[in-house]
Amino acid sequence: MEPIELLDIIAKGESSTVQFKERISDAYKIATEMVAFSNSKGGLIIVGVNDKSGELKGLGFQEIQNANNLLASAASDNVKSPITIISEQVTINGHNLIIVRLKEGSDKPYRDNKGIVWMKNGSDKRKVVSNDELLRMLQSSGNIAADEEPVANTTIDDIDVDFVHRFIKKKTKKTLRGLKQTLSQILNNMGFAKNDNLTLAGLLLFGKRPQSFKPLFSVQCIAFVGNYISGLEYRDSEPPFEGNLSELFEKTMSFMMRNLRKDQVKESFNSLGELEIPKQALEELVVNALIHRDYFIQSSIKVFIFDNRIEIISPGKLPNNLTIEKIKSYTSIARNQLLFSNARYLLPYIGIGSGIPRALESYPDINFVNDIDKELFIAVIQRK
Repeated sequence: MEPIELLDIIAKGESSTVQFKERISDAYKIATEMVAFSNSKGGLIIVGVNDKSGELKGLGFQEIQNANNLLASAASDNVKSPITIISEQVTINGHNLIIVRLKEGSDKPYRDNKGIVWMKNGSDKRKVVSNDELLRMLQSSGNIAADEEPVANTTIDDIDVDFVHRFIKKKTKKTLRGLKQTLSQILNNMGFAKNDNLTLAGLLLFGKRPQSFKPLFSVQCIAFVGNYISGLEYRDSEPPFEGNLSELFEKTMSFMMRNLRKDQVKESFNSLGELEIPKQALEELVVNALIHRDYFIQSSIKVFIFDNRIEIISPGKLPNNLTIEKIKSYTSIARNQLLFSNARYLLPYIGIGSGIPRALESYPDINFVNDIDKELFIAVIQRK
């Protein structure tokens, strides 16, 4: 790293990706910082800078040797799973500093050698104690998937067999009877059940009343008067929609259809008006929310209609290293592989990462927000 670049980083102070240390002498303490960075987005530890003032303190030759040995020991012996660090020495105005680069880990959750999980919290760090948060870390490293997990107390009796028939016929071109297997065997073989319990994918795709077991996996729709969520006046509001994914899709689309304008585009008085926002764009975004939301987060999808925009708010930030620019360019990472692979047989969904580009092609005035801190992904559709 060039000195001028490092000075610019130091001048901006500590953050969720930059940490200052004047000196390091405790392998365990520095390991907790490494754990926090590895469980978050990675970052830099800069040794030789006062963390209160940003003043350069610098390190002597022997201090540099000792610090490098301690850093290597901390990364290999005090972080579980061990991580690889990259360090370099930069000299600024006679002050020798050590720069330690840490990547976001691929084997989350990382722990210190006491078994504690840390993650960044602004410029500081915090312990992770929530089971849901630990599950999301496992999910991000590909070690677990929410839609493959069995749902306690569910049975095959909770399946709507009509939906299974429709799905089987479309996917296999055969009837349920033609597969010559029991319903239980089919569901288990396809990943929609594990032994006697439905998986979350099975419950969401085929369940009679999924919200009896997962009450927050619903869709809440509100049409506001004005442009602010703090407004107390609503044009339309209902209790959260319930049902399987197909039913949630239909109810959500129906709500939007009745709360959006139909513009007269032809001269004939009797011609049908066109919806102010193409239906295809709305369908793509609603399906995207249902399939790709984070089901380890106990929260509903929200659709807010304001006078100047629509917001479709999904629980969960974009997974792994996916970015807004990447999803606009047909890049997709399936957080919920079972839903991703099978929802196309029940919903207007292709499943090849083309949903967002198709929505933008039919209606370009859509913005996306990947809110990492609040764990939300938001599609903002501007109204004309």
